[in-house]
Amino acid sequence: MCGREILFLVISSEYYKTATSCENTRRFLSLMPAAPLSAKDLNQSTLEAKYAVRGKIPIRADELRSKLKQDPSSLTFDRIISANIGNPQQLGQEPLTWYRQVLSILQYPKLAEADDLFPKDVISRARNILDSIGSIGAYSHSQGDSLIRKSVAEFISKRDGFPSNPDNIFLTGGASAAVSYLFEILSTSDKSGFLIPIPQYPSYTATISLNNAVPIGYFLDESNHWATNPASIRDLIHQNKQKGVEISALVVINPGNPTGAILERSDIVELINIAAEYGIVLIADEVYQNNIFEREFISVRKVLHELLEANPELYKYVQLASLHSTSKGVSGECGQRGGYMELVGFTQEVKDVVFKLASINLCSVVSGQALVELMVNPPKQGDPSYELYRKETTGIHRELQERATKLHAAFNKMEDITCNKPMGAMYLFPKLNFTKESYGRLFEAANQMELTVDELYCTSLLEETGICCIPGNGFGQVKGTFHLRTTFLPSGSEWIDKWSKSHARFVSKYKS
Repeated sequence: MCGREILFLVISSEYYKTATSCENTRRFLSLMPAAPLSAKDLNQSTLEAKYAVRGKIPIRADELRSKLKQDPSSLTFDRIISANIGNPQQLGQEPLTWYRQVLSILQYPKLAEADDLFPKDVISRARNILDSIGSIGAYSHSQGDSLIRKSVAEFISKRDGFPSNPDNIFLTGGASAAVSYLFEILSTSDKSGFLIPIPQYPSYTATISLNNAVPIGYFLDESNHWATNPASIRDLIHQNKQKGVEISALVVINPGNPTGAILERSDIVELINIAAEYGIVLIADEVYQNNIFEREFISVRKVLHELLEANPELYKYVQLASLHSTSKGVSGECGQRGGYMELVGFTQEVKDVVFKLASINLCSVVSGQALVELMVNPPKQGDPSYELYRKETTGIHRELQERATKLHAAFNKMEDITCNKPMGAMYLFPKLNFTKESYGRLFEAANQMELTVDELYCTSLLEETGICCIPGNGFGQVKGTFHLRTTFLPSGSEWIDKWSKSHARFVSKYKS
């Protein structure tokens, strides 16, 4: 190629670039920028999902918390008390030494080589876990580490007196992930119905909304320590079938959230009978099984196996999913996201679908899996860590029971509030006995603010004292009644005294 041809090509190339650039510029200038996404462009199910525990009032509490950080003297109180959520370590509960020592070695294995830094059983347990998982920073099996699932099965077998199979155990990111898996596979259409107790934990209605399914609330009997009413559940099943709604699952929360109630064995039998009769999956949320103050906790699984022994033909097809978590009990490790689900009575093909969902998520947090191991397989008598573990766990349990008793007594001294005695869990669900006849000004004020009566009460409490709790309407309640949910996790009695005084001022302001 001669020099003139090369020069021509270079000039032609530069001209093309310039022409193309100009054309692109003209095209760009003629374009109108696309509008950003708005809420109407999103999946509507995500907009309909509501989670009161972190709803409007907690958001306002965060705003006030930020204000206090900027200017500590700007409000009439000096801190926000987050009684809206069962988050023990946020409210001062100390982590268990046993948990944190083993986790320390899992995070940095060379710590096991230090002389006299940790007890021998801590080092031994950490090495056993590391031998199984390899590294806490590596993905595990999607169903969860096999060693830990074996420990869970042994824990369940010992608790219930009936053997458990590790192959039926799924380690999950807290109980919430297990609920998501179950609701995803059981929501086959927009006519899939889920029976949930009312009052209920708002995560259930939110997850039902996300799956475009139908929440069906069955009311617990407040006058009878929040007992179930099997006849009303059967009525709901028939009523919804007439509407074309097929019931996919029946949810049981035991001990109850937000009620703190514990089911009698007879109640559990009735719920299992309903599951057997109608072919409904039974979901037992038992994450508070170690928060027991009154009455014995009996797992749904144990009762089912007792019934299977007595009448195998009647109960052989009952399908039960049982959930547990490291977030509650005396563990309080909410942020570590450890939990498990056991599937009983499910076919292999159904379990394979659950495994597929777990695989899509790769695996649950491995440090959370390790905490499950430490929860279900704690130090035994004679182990170096046993005495300290026993001292810490019994101390936490005693303090929680004392706080529950103290707050319960305070509520029942407040004018126009009644509250059932807590049997377990971490919450109280007192009733606000505010009637239109006695509290006309309150109803009028709430109407003007476009709030419910319980929303106005909780808002007033937050703005005046910094105590954040949740209106009962976020959990469901009998029409015309008003409640609130609060945890009793905060320590001390000062916050309870503030609440009592604020309540007295509220009553004085609005009661006729």
